[in-house]
Amino acid sequence: MIVMTIDRAGLADFLRRSRNRVRPHDVGLPAGSRRRTPGLRREEVAQLAGMSADYYIRLEQSRGPHPSAEMLAALARALRLSDDERDHLHLLAGRRPPAGRTAGDHVSPGLLHLLDQLPATPVQILSDLGDVLAQNAMAEALLGGVCTVSEHGRNIVWRWFADPAQRTAYPVEEHDYYSRLHVADLRASSARRAGDPAATRLVERLRQASEEFRALWELHEVAVRRAARMRVLHPLIGPVDLDCQVLLAPEGDQRVILCTPPVGGDTAERLALLKVVGTGQFTRTR
Repeated sequence: MIVMTIDRAGLADFLRRSRNRVRPHDVGLPAGSRRRTPGLRREEVAQLAGMSADYYIRLEQSRGPHPSAEMLAALARALRLSDDERDHLHLLAGRRPPAGRTAGDHVSPGLLHLLDQLPATPVQILSDLGDVLAQNAMAEALLGGVCTVSEHGRNIVWRWFADPAQRTAYPVEEHDYYSRLHVADLRASSARRAGDPAATRLVERLRQASEEFRALWELHEVAVRRAARMRVLHPLIGPVDLDCQVLLAPEGDQRVILCTPPVGGDTAERLALLKVVGTGQFTRTR
């Protein structure tokens, strides 16, 4: 377990430099003619953050108390910190940064461009809850296209537990493994979202729809999906072994899933065949 400790000297230096970067007019204060520095005074930061001047001064002198998450949030607002600067402030104070902005369902043009630049590699973009947000033509040919269907219909966890037909594409002996993997990953994502309506709604619907999901959910297993070997039983090209690498977008709630051929197998040849004969079997959606 990583023990987070306060870096008093680093915190004091960051607060001083951040205070000096904020101009009075940025926060609605008069510039005045008797300022020795272009930034804010310590007392002004304290007033904007809703704390005593003595409390803030002690923080800048590396002798203050351990500030709470609420106090750090107030300082971040007072100093007009960016999300990255806010997170840095929390880490210096020995606190975990709060959850940042999320990308939601919007996939950036850069990620969509990446999909098109890998025509021979199945690539999907998923939300952290398992919603398929985008996929390239090879992924659609191998796994099917589900990006434009209803909210939970495009969710790989929902489809796994609510639609038995989805499991026919995977070896029976691996079904239990995938079930536990889906649930453990969803458990981690729903905890990070802390009461998010979309996560709560998905979990509740799964609990109602699947006895298997309910039993696995009660185990409280947690495991973020990062990399795994997967076998797909494709009707045109037969069994396909893939190494799946998970790349996280900066916002953290989207994942790029790259499925590449293992070294030494015949997956690359099978995918090349699928590219020729299989991409027309599915309608491209995005």
